[in-house]
Amino acid sequence: MTTLALLAGCSSGSNSDNLPTRDPAVAAVSPAATTRPAGDVVGLANPVGALFAEAGTGQIAALGSGTTLALFDPATLTATPRTLSLPAPGASLAQGKPGELLIPVPGRIIRVDVATAALTEVPVDGDARSVQRRDDGTLLVGTADGKVHTLDPEGKLVRTVDGLASADALAVTEDHVAVLDRRQTSVTEIELGKKNLGLALRAGDGATNMITDRFGRIIVTDTDGGELLVFSAGPLLLRQRFPVNSSPYALAYDQRSDTVWVTCTQSNEVVGFDLSTGIPTEVGRYPTVRQPNSVTIDQRTGDMFVGSAADGGLQRIRADDRKKGQ
Repeated sequence: MTTLALLAGCSSGSNSDNLPTRDPAVAAVSPAATTRPAGDVVGLANPVGALFAEAGTGQIAALGSGTTLALFDPATLTATPRTLSLPAPGASLAQGKPGELLIPVPGRIIRVDVATAALTEVPVDGDARSVQRRDDGTLLVGTADGKVHTLDPEGKLVRTVDGLASADALAVTEDHVAVLDRRQTSVTEIELGKKNLGLALRAGDGATNMITDRFGRIIVTDTDGGELLVFSAGPLLLRQRFPVNSSPYALAYDQRSDTVWVTCTQSNEVVGFDLSTGIPTEVGRYPTVRQPNSVTIDQRTGDMFVGSAADGGLQRIRADDRKKGQ
């Protein structure tokens, strides 16, 4: 394994095969649960690889380790979910237009109409790992070989930016897109409409996941380093770093309370942080299902959902219970 050198300055498209890389960081293996998970838990037949609360319908999408996608109605969470079979294993889940999910798979983006369960495909050159939709319908797609494609609303390729080892997560903030490269444990900024990479910064010792909040902050889990990293965009700057320990991994943002929630797989917990001051402040900590590799927030209610990548459980911690300090 090669250690990535400190990134500095601006970079442009180059041969990603020659980049110094490392094996991507992964979530630590969780111990057996010794504390009852907070809230309610629904047992599932399959481990949960990713979770996402679709904004238009409030449906909770659970991506399995294979080609199965389960859709849950929070109002009847214990009822049998609708199950869809995908044409290939999905890498992640993202918001499409209202009522739609986007799932990157090798060679395409799968669009899922949540109401009808209809699937349509947008062809992509490469093994798609990440996707984000802009308000104008443009899709940004990251691939396993470090390319970021821009597709117009009809799916036509507009431009490609290369030069990264992998493009594992994307975050759109105003006129910029940030790209998380797990193989380089870095965050790189790309100005929308440009064909070159912008400023790149090291993201700890082994970064794994990335989201944004309503203030345009870019939040990253440094799983190997045990830290929460907070960047600003335009220009890309590291603003905050805070020790979390216990292998911080999955991330979700609660718009109602401006709280960032982080799962910790070494302790089977989810921890909430207020980022409004210069130092993240812990505002909540709850026991979870074993191996909590995914978390999402239903922004309509503030309810939090945690998925188990080991036993296949889906956990809900209601916003009202969090306010009571359960």
